[in-house]
Order: sequence, then structure tokens, then C-alpha cells
Amino acid sequence: MSEAATPARTPSRVRSWWGWGWADAHPDDAECAALGALLPGTLARPLPVPRVADLRIGPPEVRPPQSLAALVTDDREVRAAHALGKAYRDVVRALRGRPGRVPDLVAHPARDQDVADLLDWAGAHGVAVVPYGGGSSVTGGVEYRGDAHRAVLSLDLTAMRRVLEIDPVSRAARVQAGILGPDLEAALRPHGLTLRHFPQSFEFSTLGGWLATRAGGHYATGRTRIDDFTQSLKVVTPAGTAESWRLPSSGAGPSPDRLFLGSEGALGVITEAWMRLQERPRHKASAALPFRRFGDALEAVRALAQSDLAPANCRLLDAGEAALAGAAHDGSSVLVLGFESASGPVRAELAEAVELARAHGGSAPHGAEPGDPAGDAVAAWRSAFLRMPYLRDGLARMGAVAETFETAATWDRLPALVEDVRTGTAEAARRATGRPATVNCRLTHVYPDGAAPYFTVLAAGRPGDEEAVWDEIKAAATGILHRHRATITHHHAVGRDHRPGYDRQRPEPFALALRAAKDALDPHGILNPGVLVGP
Repeated sequence: MSEAATPARTPSRVRSWWGWGWADAHPDDAECAALGALLPGTLARPLPVPRVADLRIGPPEVRPPQSLAALVTDDREVRAAHALGKAYRDVVRALRGRPGRVPDLVAHPARDQDVADLLDWAGAHGVAVVPYGGGSSVTGGVEYRGDAHRAVLSLDLTAMRRVLEIDPVSRAARVQAGILGPDLEAALRPHGLTLRHFPQSFEFSTLGGWLATRAGGHYATGRTRIDDFTQSLKVVTPAGTAESWRLPSSGAGPSPDRLFLGSEGALGVITEAWMRLQERPRHKASAALPFRRFGDALEAVRALAQSDLAPANCRLLDAGEAALAGAAHDGSSVLVLGFESASGPVRAELAEAVELARAHGGSAPHGAEPGDPAGDAVAAWRSAFLRMPYLRDGLARMGAVAETFETAATWDRLPALVEDVRTGTAEAARRATGRPATVNCRLTHVYPDGAAPYFTVLAAGRPGDEEAVWDEIKAAATGILHRHRATITHHHAVGRDHRPGYDRQRPEPFALALRAAKDALDPHGILNPGVLVGP
């Protein structure tokens, strides 16, 4: 085994405290105004970029003991940056100067014992502890709501960001949970290895965040969920530290890792994990196929998912989503296909997938070389995929509703689900805003037995009341998902925003067991209160 030190990061760019990503990548006022012009009824000029100096942030309600003081800060800028995630409702609250309860303190532990000591102190003094990785939550997972605790501590894990060991024989690595996606891949690259987990938030999220939320990656088929790459976990809880064995598989009772994967910091703080790796892909090929009818495209995707081809990318964009991404402007839906391999060329697999899709009504060139229509569509989709969160924030500055949500259902229920969500959510938006709304759909992940539709909602908001508007729309969408027995979330976690849907989805005996686990592992009820279980 070998140790791989994580490359040092040079903070040459500044993260936005209130919105997505890099502060210098946000649309300027002119681009915001141009975006708003596409939605009649938005503001005449963009809301100003919010400043921390304008927020009412009081002094901390508690002070740590001297033994922990070096780990903790009460800096206003740092506290504000840890108050919210990056959902639409978080962005509009920051824009309106209403971030909610700002944490009293932010801690940056450097080792497991630091985490344990901070939890011991917090439990003894009634301080809520909200674990924090990259802060990219879009479901209210990293904020505190309510007033049941004396104070709030945001536990930022990003100082724990090393790759501790690499096992090239078993193709695995022991990694600290606070490492950001780019740093992890940079450490693995010299060894010819990759975790191959690339969520849209990759640049701004951590391994621990992926594990705690059961994140889905970019890849549409095969191994794409972080669960698939997890070999073992180390978790610090108020009741002690749990560390599972490294095993390729085990039938020894319920899996301890499964208890903590997706636990969202409510049961313990994930500090390390052994992760399964693979060789870096060297061969890639992609194509884009337009479909005149979305229903035909759904059938094509189902046929691909139930074949043995396993494309790395199998994104289906409906006509609205394709136009938004610049992949098509003639009313066509677009299927974006991609294959990759570390062992050999994949053009034959791509050609077979294209022929299968064409048999279901698709038509497109086989390749995606620069300059041909397919290549242009793939490039347009990829660019829009990365840019979209910034544009959402630009629209939010114009008072617009611009947000997404996702789900998953089996193939037999999928067409009716997509249609009901489109029409029902659009009607809810019209009632909430008094104006028509656009609801687009794309498939992000596909399985032999079903798929994950991802919806985008665009509408003019009610100036000053954008948060309430989105809550009304979200509640309507949640009700539709429940009627179709579609999951409240496929890969964005439960957080606080999805609690009503999650409480209805999970079986009550499981909820009973989860509450018992919470009481046993977190007897003082300090870990991320309000997430998954509890009030």
C-alpha cells in the first residue's frame, strides 16, 4: 500500500457565500436582465448581490472551552457562508437578507479526536451540530431550523481532506471525508486510478457529503451511486466511533455501512472511508439523437437500459430541456449517449446503441466529432449542464422561480408520472404566480426496471415572496410523486425540505427502528436536528 498526499489547494478564487459556485462566475447585471427578459413578469432590474455586512448576525450564544478554541471561529463571513445550502429557496433568502438562523460557531476539526471532543462538548451544553462538507445541499441539509437548541455549531470537515492510503492490489483508497472532488481525483490521477464519481456538484462537494446523502454520480447506468463504491466507513458518533471492516462483500447480517450511508449527519459524522477505485478511462465516444416524439424516446431509453450495452451517459432531454440546453431548437427531444472504457475502443458499442435507438424512432449521425450536428448537441448539453446552476441564480436575482427536483419510478408508471408532474406542477405554478410556467423534463439515470426523471420549473415569481411561491409549487409536486409512488428524491437527499415526502414514503416499522438508532447514537439529540427523524 502507498500513501498519497492530497495536493495543496491554492485559494485563487472565492466561493460565493450566497449562491452557487465561484463568485466570479455568476452572471453580471446585464446577463441577469437578459435572462429575465425571457420570462415576462420578472423584475425590471436584478436584485443586488447580497453582502454579509448587511445581515443581522448577533454574537455567539456560547463559547468553546480553551481546549477547543483553536478549532472554532465566530467570524461573520464564515458563519454566513455556513448558514445555508445552495437550493433556490436558500438563494432567494440570501438575496432578501433572510438567511434564517446563522450558526453561532464554525469548527474545522483536523482529526477524528477533534470531532469526538466537539461532539462531547456540544452534547453537554445543548449545542446543535450540523455537519458540513462543501455546502452544496439543495434540500435544506446543512442549515438549522427552529429554536430547540441553545446554540448551533457548523462542523466543517474540509480540513480533513487527505488521501491516507492507496491499495493498488485491491484498487481501493482510504480517504478522509472532507476532501473535495477535484482534490480526490488529483491525488488518484498519478496512480492511473479514479473513483469515477462525478455529480454535478463535483467541484464543490466532498466525499463525506456524497456518502452522507447517498449521492448519484454523472453516469447514467451501471455503478453510479456512491453506495456502489463504498468498501468501509469510519463514523464518529456521540456514543463512540464505528469502523466497519474492509470487505468485497458480506452476508453477515444487516450492513453497518448501510446504516450510515444516507444518514445525512443525523446518526454520526463520517470521517473516513475506504473507496473502491477503477482504472481511468482512455477510450470515449458519444452521440446525440433527436426524436420527434418524447414517448418514442422513452421506449428507446428503456430498450437501452434493458440491454447489456451499459452506456456511461444516457441522458434524455425533452423538447423544452433540449432547447434550454441548446441541443435542439426544432421541438425535438434529444438523447445524449456516451460510452467509455479503460480497456479498449467503444465505437462499436456506440454504433449498436445508436442503431437500437434509431429502431425506436431516433435519427442522428453515429459520431459526435466537433463540427457535426451530434457533436454540437453533445457539447451544448455538456456546457449547459455545468452552467445551469449559475443561470438559476441569475434568474433568482430577477425575481423568477427557477428550480429543479428529481424522482425515480418503474418503467410501467413513468410516462403517466412525467405527464402528471408536467401538467400538475405547471398548474400549481400558475396558481401561485398568476402567470404561465414552463416545466421541462430530462432523464438523468436509467435502470433495467425504471428511470430517474429530473424536472426544471421556470416561472415569474411574486416579488419579495419567492420562497413561499416555491414552497407552494414544491408541495404540489410532492403530492403528485406520492400518488404515483415515486420517490421523494433519487439523489439529492432528504434534508429538511423533503421530510414531509420522506415521512410518507418510508414504512412505519423502519421509521421506528431509525428513531431508536437516533436515540442510541445521539442521546442528546444534537446531530443535524430535523433531518430524517425527530421534530
